[in-house]
Amino acid sequence: MSASPQRHAVFGHPINHSLSPAIHRRFGQQTGIELRYDAIDAPPETFAAQLDAFRRDGGGGANVTLPLKTLAFERCAQVSDYAARTGVVNTLEPLPGGGWRGHNTDGPGLIADLAERHGQDLRERDLLLLGAGGAAQGVAFALLDAGVRSLTIANRNAERADALADRIGEPGRVHVRYWNDLRNAGSWDFIINATSAGVQGEAVDLPFAIVATRALCYDLSYGRAATAFLAWSRAAGAAHVFDGLGMLVEQAAEAFAIWHGRRPDTDAAHDELRAKLDGA
Repeated sequence: MSASPQRHAVFGHPINHSLSPAIHRRFGQQTGIELRYDAIDAPPETFAAQLDAFRRDGGGGANVTLPLKTLAFERCAQVSDYAARTGVVNTLEPLPGGGWRGHNTDGPGLIADLAERHGQDLRERDLLLLGAGGAAQGVAFALLDAGVRSLTIANRNAERADALADRIGEPGRVHVRYWNDLRNAGSWDFIINATSAGVQGEAVDLPFAIVATRALCYDLSYGRAATAFLAWSRAAGAAHVFDGLGMLVEQAAEAFAIWHGRRPDTDAAHDELRAKLDGA
């Protein structure tokens, strides 16, 4: 009698759009690991109870997406060094005696996509990071580690931008711009959209003047959620425009390695999903 497949899941709200189940199933096929991976809709008020039930029912490692990454951090008995810096968790590793060890694979996933898949050198770039929530927290530290010269955080809620800048603690490199001041703030050669505006179907209300010559623009979202920002970036004359599909695949590979001890090849999964998205 064969053993039951290992059970994993991604928690989020909403979650129906998630490509994580397809990615992890593809990784399982590639590595010969039999697994089950579900998408679980978990509003913030019920997330803790749903996560506990998942573990009681034999669940193993789990992923967490919007808007639960800070709550996931709070549920962890241990966290990795990188997750401790960010204050947010997107990957949960079950501890043998119960409880969770939290990781954040978003930052490494983003850097892998930009540097390895797209061949972008991030050193000495001036970065404008749009947003200051869990997605922004998860990547800001990795981008600084990768060598960006400066990081400017802009968020509609100024207090959250200030809080992220304070958490990073590098006043010589990290700055805050209030959203309404961007029209007169100069330009950047690297812009990342870490807001949830695209997921919520909101339009991009940004001046083209913030996009410098030869700029790189990247949306952490993918598919329909990234459409508006990518269109705005191209209209503004950005030289390189990417969505976050590659980051999604790379962060999933990092999580898979944490749970299973080996990192799958990501190109096949990425190319399959890209073909599906482009054909939708």
